[in-house]
Amino acid sequence: METIGLIPSFGSFAATIIAFVVALSIIVAVHEYGHYIVGRWTGIKADVFSLGFGPVLFSRVDRHGTRWQVAALPLGGYVKFRGDADAASAGVDQAALAGLSSQERRATMHGAPLWARAMTVAAGPVFNFVLSIAIFAGFFMIQGIAAEQPVVGQLRNLPGPSQQIREGDVILSVGGVRTPDTSAFVLAADSLQPAERVAYLVRRGGEETTVQGPFPFPPVVDGVQPQSAADAAGLQPGDVIVSVNGMQINAFRQLREAAGASEGKPMTLGVWRNGEVSDVTLAPRSADLPAAGGGFETRWMIGLTGGPGFLPDMRHPGPFEAMSLGAQQTWSVVSTSLSGLWHMLTGAISSCNLRGPIGIAETSGAAASQGLASFIWFIAVLSTAVGMMNLFPVPVLDGGHLVFHAWEAVTGRPPSDRALRMLMSVGLAMLLTLMVFALTNDIFCP
Repeated sequence: METIGLIPSFGSFAATIIAFVVALSIIVAVHEYGHYIVGRWTGIKADVFSLGFGPVLFSRVDRHGTRWQVAALPLGGYVKFRGDADAASAGVDQAALAGLSSQERRATMHGAPLWARAMTVAAGPVFNFVLSIAIFAGFFMIQGIAAEQPVVGQLRNLPGPSQQIREGDVILSVGGVRTPDTSAFVLAADSLQPAERVAYLVRRGGEETTVQGPFPFPPVVDGVQPQSAADAAGLQPGDVIVSVNGMQINAFRQLREAAGASEGKPMTLGVWRNGEVSDVTLAPRSADLPAAGGGFETRWMIGLTGGPGFLPDMRHPGPFEAMSLGAQQTWSVVSTSLSGLWHMLTGAISSCNLRGPIGIAETSGAAASQGLASFIWFIAVLSTAVGMMNLFPVPVLDGGHLVFHAWEAVTGRPPSDRALRMLMSVGLAMLLTLMVFALTNDIFCP
């Protein structure tokens, strides 16, 4: 089976290419290993397992007779099963099958039972999803998730008067609004008018006391989106935005609202970092994002994410809960991607949202430049995308092979070799057209 991958900063062209090659190689290796190992489990022998295409740089033959190789062009990979005419399993190698016994034919892709072939084909995308779930689950287990009750885990370094909140405080109310759990804390913050200081009722050492603290969600930078206006302007996690166009702000939502109302006009931000304030000018960029009520909406964004005025107490889920959360995160990526594709096809959002080789490579490098954790998270997202894409019912892709197997299950016979090759040619043409379109977006879309 063959993986067809869209070619997706450390700070340089070479580093971006390295980041992309590393990410794609991991994803392709997992995808193709899924095909290989399930094929082996079901009795189908693989002649070649290749990372990359073109001239072979390195190879070895294992005890099962499979040649493992690394090729010069790291833009995908393939497993060539016994009896395949080519790496895409587009037809039958009749010469290779001639003279084989029934037992030997059973070990070929085209002589194996339908269930074995279908499982082998489906295993590639499934292994991509398993990789994504495992990575997301690892993040939840290591970094943790917010505890049910709003408890102060770590204080942030913020400008202004010293905080009266202490680590370990249990937040009972904020601004007079009760906060029995973390969700209530978020809702309470949304209902408050932005202010430099807010009254908190906390439980400390078994006693309840009222203290002053920062606005629940101050304009502090939690994350910077790669390739965003904020990223280009050099903003960093931990920065605090103290003003927008000379006007003081106390809540992150004020920054979000100012960017949304900017219509792309440049904004001057007062940025507090390490005790000093400096001005940064940037221009928000439009983005099509999921809307609360479903669908998408166009918003002006600068590419920052915010967080609470203190880091909450975290709990670390066990393996089973983490895997469940990882599966939910993977499904979120799939559902958002499918919704975005549908809205692009219907013209509801710009087709510029479809990025090609250059765009994905730049995102890969930008994610790597933000650190190992960001890069690994990007690999999980890209692995989900590759698994989803390979399930599309397009000839050449795994989804197209599964459609052929479904046809065989219904009719009792596979498509003819001639029909198979014709459909494969059509599928390849469709895929190349899509890639050219995406590459055009990379070049001409802002």
